[in-house]
Amino acid sequence: MSLKLPATHLEPPPADEHDIQDESSSDEDDDQAWDDWVSDSLEKRPCKSLFEDRTFDSVQEALAYDETTHGFSLKDVSSRLSLDLYRRIRLINWIRKEHPSPSAAVALTGSEDFFNSDEYLKPAIEDDPLLQIAPDDSSDSEDEAELEQQEAPKDITSATRRIAALQRKLQQAKQDLVYYRRFVSERLNLAGLADELKNLDVSPTTHAAVPLRDDDSHYFQSYAQNDIHSVMIQDKVRTATYAKFILSNPDVFRDAVVMDVGCGTGILSLFAAKAGAKRVFAVDASDIAEKATQIVKDNDLDNIITVIRGKVEDIKLPEGYDHVDIIVSEWMGYALLYESMLDSVLNARDRFLKPDSGVMAPSQCKMMFALCEASELFKERIGFWSDIYGFDLSAMGKDVYDEAVVDVVGSETVLSEPVVVKDLYLGNITAKQLDFSSPFTLVSTAERKTKIHAFVLYFDTFFTHTGEPIPEDTDVYIARDGDPILAEVWPVGGRPHQPRRMSTGEPLKGKGRPKVTSFSTGPASVPTHWKQTLFFLREPIVAGEGTVVEGVFKLRKSNDNSRELDVEIHYRVQDPELPSTSNEVTVQFYKVR
Repeated sequence: MSLKLPATHLEPPPADEHDIQDESSSDEDDDQAWDDWVSDSLEKRPCKSLFEDRTFDSVQEALAYDETTHGFSLKDVSSRLSLDLYRRIRLINWIRKEHPSPSAAVALTGSEDFFNSDEYLKPAIEDDPLLQIAPDDSSDSEDEAELEQQEAPKDITSATRRIAALQRKLQQAKQDLVYYRRFVSERLNLAGLADELKNLDVSPTTHAAVPLRDDDSHYFQSYAQNDIHSVMIQDKVRTATYAKFILSNPDVFRDAVVMDVGCGTGILSLFAAKAGAKRVFAVDASDIAEKATQIVKDNDLDNIITVIRGKVEDIKLPEGYDHVDIIVSEWMGYALLYESMLDSVLNARDRFLKPDSGVMAPSQCKMMFALCEASELFKERIGFWSDIYGFDLSAMGKDVYDEAVVDVVGSETVLSEPVVVKDLYLGNITAKQLDFSSPFTLVSTAERKTKIHAFVLYFDTFFTHTGEPIPEDTDVYIARDGDPILAEVWPVGGRPHQPRRMSTGEPLKGKGRPKVTSFSTGPASVPTHWKQTLFFLREPIVAGEGTVVEGVFKLRKSNDNSRELDVEIHYRVQDPELPSTSNEVTVQFYKVR
């Protein structure tokens, strides 16, 4: 899909302090209106009595019925026992699950065990409106009664303090309600899955169950197969660079505790053990962990390497270990961030890496963006459909414009100097920052008028022995055919590693400068299994030398599947021969999957 927008679309909107304040005020009004609408709609939803299998048209009708028929007032009991939001929720779920008599519910003292049990935070009735509405304002707590009894403020200062106190109280109540709704949503998914499994054979139904969303199962299953690991290990640029960094830095790995996140076959763990690591924890959630365990035993390294089966978000380290010195991981996907494995690596960093001295390997990645002529690839993927035995099948090629294409292009097809659209330093980047928007300016290097069919994206990866950011003037190492690193024979059979001088692409230039190992997945390098990611343009850009393409590159996790990516590219073209022209902005949308 593509759009045409005015040229001003790329210009930042003017804003002054008053505009910002007005916008903030408007947002607060909108939020309040939204909260009111949600509250009203919940109160008007059908609600079941607490003591009978009888459903009423609204929450208020159900509560009124329980009070007049059974003598139980949820409002009065909550007030008498001074129940906060969570204890009130436990009370509702306890009544619905345990079915006490109304008199037993009225006689509660607040000291009962269920008031502190998380078991009763799980809803007894799915989507119970009683759990989702805030407690009645007139009975929420004794604090409000106290506020009513206080004298009216006599001056502006005291009135302001009273208002601020009430605003804080309201904000806290809203946060509590949001937290609980999120908690219930998560527990409902897990509970629903468990219930479905339990009742699979004993509770036949005529209704098809709605499948729970699961972005992880296929992902982990795909890494249980041999083929994908064969491809990765035979990617010499990838595997040899990791080996070079680990085995040529024995001072970093000697006696270190290492975590390998997403260990796969365990190859990086084996390197770390050979480099002198004291302990290595190899973590993987897929079935490949079983083979990794066997591989570790076959190489007599099970006294050093422990394979842990599970998601790194859920695991615990063996007793006696709270932190690790180094986290090594090959987490990169197509377009760098496809598959969202970096989120798990950052989780491991925050939970397990020593905060002051820990090393992330790799330590930094840069997403590179450039103009690409891509005429041959255009013919293969799109152009050839226009004439198939004399028939027009071009409709088959139209979907290519909506999805990123992962393939290899030659360095001669790149017609601009690449720019960095995202610099990821793994020492401090957060998962939230992986959704981003970045401006770019690309200047064509084409010597004559040329059709540019695509933008190309790739990434450069850097390792520093200290884990610190690379110096700004660091150039990435470009592996080429015949490069010694690709033919390197690493020590096997227990023989000690004999380090030798290898080309690193960036010599040490001064005291304190980190030692850098790096590789590129760009068109200038020997191709890697990541290849390059191309975004084809519905309308090719006709560019000559000096033509400027400027715009904004936007990337975020897909709403449909968090391991896929949604990309927007907003751009306009400036012809150097007509500098005064202001062309409209083109916007194209892509999926990376």
